[in-house]
Amino acid sequence: MQIYKTKKEQDPVITEKIEVICEGSWIRLFEPTEAELAIVAEKCAIPPEFLKAALDEEERPRIDAEDDVVLIVMDIPVMTEFEEIKTLTTHPLGMILAKDYLVTVCSRKSQVLEDFIAGKVRHFTTVKSTRFIFQIFYRNASYYLSHLRQIERSLSQIELELHRSMKNEELFQMMELEKSLIYFSTSLKSNEAVLERILRSKPLKMYEEDAEFLEDVIIENKQAMEMSQIYLHILNGMTQAFATIISNNLNIVMKFLASVTIIIAVPTMIASFYGMNVLDLPLSDKPLAFEIIFGFSVIMSLVMGLLMWKKKIF
Repeated sequence: MQIYKTKKEQDPVITEKIEVICEGSWIRLFEPTEAELAIVAEKCAIPPEFLKAALDEEERPRIDAEDDVVLIVMDIPVMTEFEEIKTLTTHPLGMILAKDYLVTVCSRKSQVLEDFIAGKVRHFTTVKSTRFIFQIFYRNASYYLSHLRQIERSLSQIELELHRSMKNEELFQMMELEKSLIYFSTSLKSNEAVLERILRSKPLKMYEEDAEFLEDVIIENKQAMEMSQIYLHILNGMTQAFATIISNNLNIVMKFLASVTIIIAVPTMIASFYGMNVLDLPLSDKPLAFEIIFGFSVIMSLVMGLLMWKKKIF
């Protein structure tokens, strides 16, 4: 558990870490213990289920209110690694607005919130809780856009590699990117639903400038959502195109091998017929019988190959 409070609202923003929960403070919980949850629930008069909501990795973005306490759950982009394979996915982040406090809950550290502590967000103050929540949404949408641009660069690199040589490694990378884009697209849609509900039902106290900033947040989130949809369509098209190319290459190889088999079968057939155990074999009394039959087989194979080449069989 960490407690922060802005010292003054100006650039650069100074956010200091304090030891005691006080009015206008931001209480940041990540990987919290049951004791920390109990302390915050008692001190800030927050329902315990609100604090535990975002700790469930399957929790979907939503907004809920109880006794003047508002819970907002959103999805944030995170990088996970399993068996040395890095994948972009999403994770729930809970924001609880009590009377004089703002509590954020997450089961892991988030770079989105780290930026506020580092003073990278302009005009940030913990006192204006509603504006703070909207700034978190805006910063989160910016990180989605940043990760999407990274995915775009990865797609371009994979496309170049596939033009040079088609390996399973590139196809596996495309599968991981497709998984990430599906997570992003689903989470951004859910975040948009939460933002639209905040704009429509106004569960938070907002000034006019807060409402205008909320509209900017919605626009930024929609842009990220549209980009994720576009990249997902591009990736699906690439996957289908390269699957078709791989199948076509396989057909070409099989056709080539079949043609070679037919050409090789000609001298084999001639040798088989000539080598049958019969009397009075043709050319058996000639001193160059082997050379004549071998040359005839080669000529027949060459003629067969030339005919196939002219008909573009291989």
